[in-house]
Amino acid sequence: MTAAPWTLRALRHLLATGALRPSQVAEVALSRSNQNAGHNTYLWQDAAWTRAEAARVEAMPRSSGGPFGDGRPALWGLPISVKDCFDLAGSPTTCGVRFYRDLNGTATRDSWLVEQLRSAGAVIVGKTHLHPLAYGITGENPEFGDCVQPRDSGALTGGSSSGAVSSVQEGSAVAAIGTDTGGSVRAPAALGGLVGYRATIGRGDWRGGAHLAVSFDTMGWLFRDLEDAPLFGFPCVFLQNQEKFAFLGDKFLHDCEPEVMEGFRRVIGELQALGLDAESINPEWWKDSIEIFAPLQASEAALVHAGNFDRCEPAIRDRLRWGASFSADQVAVLRQRHADYRARMDELFAVHQFILLPCAPVARLVAGADHSQTRSRLLRYTTPFSLGGVPAVAIPCAHGGMQLAAARGFDEPLLALAAQIGARRKAASET
Repeated sequence: MTAAPWTLRALRHLLATGALRPSQVAEVALSRSNQNAGHNTYLWQDAAWTRAEAARVEAMPRSSGGPFGDGRPALWGLPISVKDCFDLAGSPTTCGVRFYRDLNGTATRDSWLVEQLRSAGAVIVGKTHLHPLAYGITGENPEFGDCVQPRDSGALTGGSSSGAVSSVQEGSAVAAIGTDTGGSVRAPAALGGLVGYRATIGRGDWRGGAHLAVSFDTMGWLFRDLEDAPLFGFPCVFLQNQEKFAFLGDKFLHDCEPEVMEGFRRVIGELQALGLDAESINPEWWKDSIEIFAPLQASEAALVHAGNFDRCEPAIRDRLRWGASFSADQVAVLRQRHADYRARMDELFAVHQFILLPCAPVARLVAGADHSQTRSRLLRYTTPFSLGGVPAVAIPCAHGGMQLAAARGFDEPLLALAAQIGARRKAASET
């Protein structure tokens, strides 16, 4: 097997034809693990366990049909990493801090998400690094080390799904499970040159998963190839009536780096080339997104971590204390503002099938730099869709990435459109 980066379809075809076996793929995945400068892609990994999983998967009965013609699910035999906020029986769940690793001990039961992966024949390579409590967007972690990119040791992965990025970049996983509360799939995907898919709020079951903020937590995936996107959603119906999309105007994008804006304009052109009409929008009310999102997120996180604030690093401890300071009446006001905001987002998506804007105004986070202002700068771009609870796909560009979103529940048309962008790019590269 070559050291070339994996894509889901390419690797899955090799498994379907018998050119590779899951056990062989697992060995390569293990050999590629923890190749970033901090050697901390994974916070938990057990090679013997992964090898046993690969053997179990190989023994799964095959039938006929299926997406790859071998009668097996799309994820069969594929190496997948899981963010370390989901339980996997026999391993600890750290949530990115040693305190919870020690407090929780060894999980006795798989989370719902892990159950789904294992029943589909995925081979879990390990549990990945994350920003402490999944409460940050840079991937910095004072206890387990900052997570830097395998392809660029001077750049942070972004977070909180930091190890997810690293696992796909280094090739120890063909795809990675992440979570997205305020941008924790979209931002690291864009910073790491990957595709990211954030599901509609409420999809999936969080049993055995550690919440940060229940109103906003969503599951997601990070992977390489846009054409693979439909395989990470639910059964996909190809979108036939794509008509129009909206993109954010220059007023909102005033702090974007020039290279990011170049990618933004390119994706606008790609969508237009696919036959969609474009319209520029400047929703003034989006400016309220952080002042609604941040205190609600903090108040919900404070409830989840009540009694343990002092076990966290100072920046997160202070956010939790701030969240605990809100009265019930103040939270009620924020929830009403959230409901009103989501209703306005619904109205916006009733007019425009899709909305496009950059995932982040920057293309790189320098490791070791002062990122005290980075969180608020990036959240301005990601929280509008978090408040809306909508699905979004991060589309990689030469510098940074763009987020394309659809109305709640329209995950499948969104993933199908992402695949069309990928197919068009592939066709252009071959001419």
